[in-house]
Amino acid sequence: MSQTKQPTNYGALSTLVTVFFFWGFIAAGNSVFIPFCKHYFHLDQFQSQLIDFAFYTAYYIGALALFAYGAFGGKDLVGKWGFKNSIIYGLLFSALGAAAMILAVRGDSFAGMLIGFFIVALGFSLQQTAAQPFAIALGDPATGSSRVNLGGGINSFGTSVGPLVVAFALFGTTAAISDDQIASLSLSKVIQLYIFVGLLFIAAAAMFYFSKKVPSGKLLEKTEKANKALLTLLIMTALLFAFFIPVFNTYKTDMSQATDAEKHAMEMYRLKWLLGALLVAVGGLLFAKMRAQKNAKGWGAMQYPQLVLGMLAIFVYVGVEVGIGSNLGELLKQENFGSHSASEATPYIVMYWGSLMIGRWTGAISAFNFTEKTKSILKFIVPLIAFAILIGINTLAKYDMQPLYYYVICIFIQIGAFYITKDKPAKTLLIFGLLGVLAMAIGLMTDGQVAIYAFLSGGLMCSIMWPSIFSLAIAGIGKYTSQGSAFLIMMILGGGIIPPIQGKIADVIGIHHSYIIAALCFAYIALYAFMVKRILNKQGIDYDAAVSEGH
Repeated sequence: MSQTKQPTNYGALSTLVTVFFFWGFIAAGNSVFIPFCKHYFHLDQFQSQLIDFAFYTAYYIGALALFAYGAFGGKDLVGKWGFKNSIIYGLLFSALGAAAMILAVRGDSFAGMLIGFFIVALGFSLQQTAAQPFAIALGDPATGSSRVNLGGGINSFGTSVGPLVVAFALFGTTAAISDDQIASLSLSKVIQLYIFVGLLFIAAAAMFYFSKKVPSGKLLEKTEKANKALLTLLIMTALLFAFFIPVFNTYKTDMSQATDAEKHAMEMYRLKWLLGALLVAVGGLLFAKMRAQKNAKGWGAMQYPQLVLGMLAIFVYVGVEVGIGSNLGELLKQENFGSHSASEATPYIVMYWGSLMIGRWTGAISAFNFTEKTKSILKFIVPLIAFAILIGINTLAKYDMQPLYYYVICIFIQIGAFYITKDKPAKTLLIFGLLGVLAMAIGLMTDGQVAIYAFLSGGLMCSIMWPSIFSLAIAGIGKYTSQGSAFLIMMILGGGIIPPIQGKIADVIGIHHSYIIAALCFAYIALYAFMVKRILNKQGIDYDAAVSEGH
């Protein structure tokens, strides 16, 4: 794409941001859908997390397939199709996933529903690979980050309203209902939901197809070869599937008549294989880093340690973001956390995903050409406005929001962190990572409202991590930037591995203490922020240069 100054194509941009909304709407809706499936299909906490596994593993498989095509064919498939057609194909593929969900629901098959989630997210993988660079290409590259920020803001709005819409579709009301009422609901509600979702995908695809304002966005440049990187990723993928096969073979096991010792043995069996899969992912990336440092030939973007360690940071970031939200409903059911029903937990789930919106809206301020004084004022006002919007949405939905009023204290802490970090990505990531560790530690050592606030604030800390990690990971990799970006998108895989591990640990030590996983994830992110400073400094890169925030 030409890097000369050009006016923003607002018509195309307004069409493009719809897909950002879908990602957030569907992904956050899973947090309400998971406890419903757990109740209806009589699943344990680990089994319910298979929804996240299917959803986020699809991102990895989709990005890997696109990378493999480029490695063998020498051309980027998305570039060959063009950004416009790639998004259209991705939307239609997601619509097929919605149809698969409907068929699975009619067949009363949880396994079929997992396949439906996988297909929906596979379409998302193609959409995401095309949409973010497309947003940058729709105008002056110098203002590209502001367009990505706009998409991120719309995405976060989708995460905020998603749980409410899904809760209404499943429960038939926005008012709190009991678990007994949930038990009487039929899966016909889910069919109605996914008919609506499928029609939305098709409508969005048609909007792109018939829009004359949306350019094709074709790129015919050759991709950089990275055969060793591809081989490593393929081996990792094969090993991951090998480790998950024993887990999948036991998910239908009926343990209702089993003794406590037999249940414990089964839980430990699953946990062993899940931890093995985690070791494969982490070990594979560290192996790539070690080998690439000895001989960079054939490793492509993986020859840069900031990129490989950044891939691991994205892996744990997505894992912790999804894990906190997906296990939140089960946590709130516990007696020392309020004994909330699935529907009563909805406003808390909305506030968690809304916390991401609060942080992203605040981080997006730096992308616009305001004076420093105006930016300073907005960094204080914008998060409070976003918080008020979240309270208002839930109040209109007839939820009692009084227990969440004092959550504004956590917002003030985040505001203070924004002033300290001064838009410097490494410093931002370090401080927010450490705050994440602190929040999880407080949540683990307390219970009740204090612990709930602490765990919810994990969303505030996660909100700025994607753009900070992304910008640091691709800093200084030059012609490998496109390839490095694809590698980072693959690491959304963390959302498919870490939440099931937390779910299995919850079955062993309890849902409350399972949040030790979140604390460890935040700890690595803070460590990455510390390490990447030195790595980039050795390469002569100013890691403290201000970088616009946005996802």
